[in-house]
Amino acid sequence: MTYPNVNLHIAGAWTEGAGGDTLPVLNPATGETLGTCAVATRADLDQALAAAARGFSAWRQISAFERGKTMRRAADLLRQRADAIARIMTLEQGKPLAEARMETLAAADVIDWFAEEGRRAYGRIIPARTDGVVQMVLRQPVGPVAAFTPWNFPINQAVRKVSAALCTGCSVILKGPEDTPASCAELVRAFLDAGVPGDVLSLVYGDPATISGYLIPHPVIAKISFTGSTPVGKELAALAGRHMKRATMELGGHAPALVFADADIEQAVAVLGANKFRNAGQVCVAPTRFLVHESVYERFRDGFVAFSEARVVGDGLDPQTTMGPLIHARRLEAMESLCADAVAKGAELRTGGHRIGNRGNFFAPTVLCNAPLDARIMNEEPFGPVALIQRFSDEEEAFAEANRLPYGLAAYAYTRSVTRATEVAARVHSGMVGINHHGLALPETPFGGVGDSGHGSEGGSEAIEAYLTTKFVSQASVGV
Repeated sequence: MTYPNVNLHIAGAWTEGAGGDTLPVLNPATGETLGTCAVATRADLDQALAAAARGFSAWRQISAFERGKTMRRAADLLRQRADAIARIMTLEQGKPLAEARMETLAAADVIDWFAEEGRRAYGRIIPARTDGVVQMVLRQPVGPVAAFTPWNFPINQAVRKVSAALCTGCSVILKGPEDTPASCAELVRAFLDAGVPGDVLSLVYGDPATISGYLIPHPVIAKISFTGSTPVGKELAALAGRHMKRATMELGGHAPALVFADADIEQAVAVLGANKFRNAGQVCVAPTRFLVHESVYERFRDGFVAFSEARVVGDGLDPQTTMGPLIHARRLEAMESLCADAVAKGAELRTGGHRIGNRGNFFAPTVLCNAPLDARIMNEEPFGPVALIQRFSDEEEAFAEANRLPYGLAAYAYTRSVTRATEVAARVHSGMVGINHHGLALPETPFGGVGDSGHGSEGGSEAIEAYLTTKFVSQASVGV
């Protein structure tokens, strides 16, 4: 399957942008141009907004039961097309083919779950104080949604937003990622081929600031969902707030992983290592600061270094590859800068810390030990294949470091003690905590952070709340 040139989808039609402009899409493993991505103009956005308004009026009238049936057909189509879509994703994003296929199949599970959850958006009857009065609570769709989704998981991130909107009766304008547009477009195609009306789901690409700056304040849009960096998320949340728009924000992280003296070290190395280097570390919930008790520090460090050096870095289409490239050259430059700063300030480089070759965006799996707290990488989300291993002697010291940063998306801990596990769950400031395994991001579980990591949830029953309004109706009976 060849890589397609990617168009916009607006009002039921796949179309070039009104201005005819395109952006190149590069293969991060080779640096070669794969194809192009259409750029939306303001005229295109106006058409998408008009379609979203029409689509919302019609889609909200479809029963949740029927909406769910359409969504389940989309899930089945994704499963049928998983191999072809995975190849597209690997070409444009770089992750190993097995990871891309897993992401596509997981997206189908997300759609199925939301299809069912939409049928359970129950209202309620409140017992009245007076005879002849009925007090009802109705749950109704909030309105057209503007969803902004990133390149690191081009299907997984988009599918949560689109599915939550569709299952509750909302229409969606999805602003997809320009670096990885084709796999996101295949998700939209599956929904449309399953029977979602063309006016209900639009897909646009282009300058992020221009698109967000126009869509978010627009009176048609009632709800915002954004996944991306904390600085951008704060700007968009402020813009949404000025216009009283609901906003779900899934932002950056800098996840601590606490490894206590009684931990199963082999398990900790294997699970944390796999999740550190998944998608070349370009994962918002990736463990980053490894806080290891001094009694097991050297054992964990040496095991983690060995795990890192065993990664096979290469083109994601090669079945031997276990870690692909970074998305673009800017990420390479960021990794080199962060690692150089840490070493200059006294961090110990145990392995990696450099790019691999001069073709593609490959960076070696990296382990830095005992970086000082003033190193940039100890404060800025690296979003790459760099692990920071620190030792601690006192558990209070570990909790203090785990909670030092304003981020609070994900955290991890390894211990055999139920008491200590309970303490971790209570004391670590994070929207999600995985203890002795990496059990995050299932469709049925909440997914979101606190503090500078955002607010709201994109998983679990909580995910549909922001797409629904609550209306109270008090009705008294009168004579006919």
